[in-house]
Amino acid sequence: MLVEERRQRLLDLVSKRGYVALTDLARTIQVSESTVRRDIDHLHDEGVLQKTRGGAVYVGNGANLPALEDRAGAQIEEKKQIARVAAARIADGESVLLDGGTTTLEVARLLIGRAVQIVTNSLPIAMLFSSRHEADLVLLGGYIYPRTGVALGPWTVRMLEDIHVHQAILSVGGVTDKALFNSNVLLVETERQMMRCADEVVVVADHTKIGRPALAMLCELSAIDTLIVDADLTADQRRLLDRTDVRVLIADANGSVGEPS
Repeated sequence: MLVEERRQRLLDLVSKRGYVALTDLARTIQVSESTVRRDIDHLHDEGVLQKTRGGAVYVGNGANLPALEDRAGAQIEEKKQIARVAAARIADGESVLLDGGTTTLEVARLLIGRAVQIVTNSLPIAMLFSSRHEADLVLLGGYIYPRTGVALGPWTVRMLEDIHVHQAILSVGGVTDKALFNSNVLLVETERQMMRCADEVVVVADHTKIGRPALAMLCELSAIDTLIVDADLTADQRRLLDRTDVRVLIADANGSVGEPS
């Protein structure tokens, strides 16, 4: 097998699964672990894989999952409006799972001082509650995605298997009338397990996400319970939401909630 053919096969395996252990790659491709390690180093330098202790994680072309600070200033007022609606739906004493994202971070800020149980894979969210006495905090472990501070992958998924929450509040990269999308295969696998943990699955997405797909499909739109968006929707976006069977809550600048019309 030629070197480039072998590396392409390795890349295909990791991109499909999100994460693959070094021993599994060597066995599947039928080469030595030292050869696989050199190939991972090469693909890591090219920016399409992230080498980890004992394996590799797919990161695409480096443009997926942009850094948290790169997204923090975009649609900030809309995200705060969405966060107010999401936080108001959480009762004291409830358990809530927050995935990593700028909108879920705004939800977390509104829960500071509340008697709730927080489960998260986000280091920035966990830091908000790490020294607070009112809330119980569970931080999910796993591979920490570079520049985002979010735990992803098979270790995170395994930890989630023993978790149950009242609500899972997730952020997404795109929403169409058929499906929800995100920007990273490994993130999608983790979020699917988050959905299995919750009595109610809530997605928070500002209007720029409505009507556009992203790299990886998370689930059909019907698989979630509630979608919270801001009011700055175009007529086409409102018509798209009208066609769905999902409960859609539209947050406006006054803190009130409407529905598509």
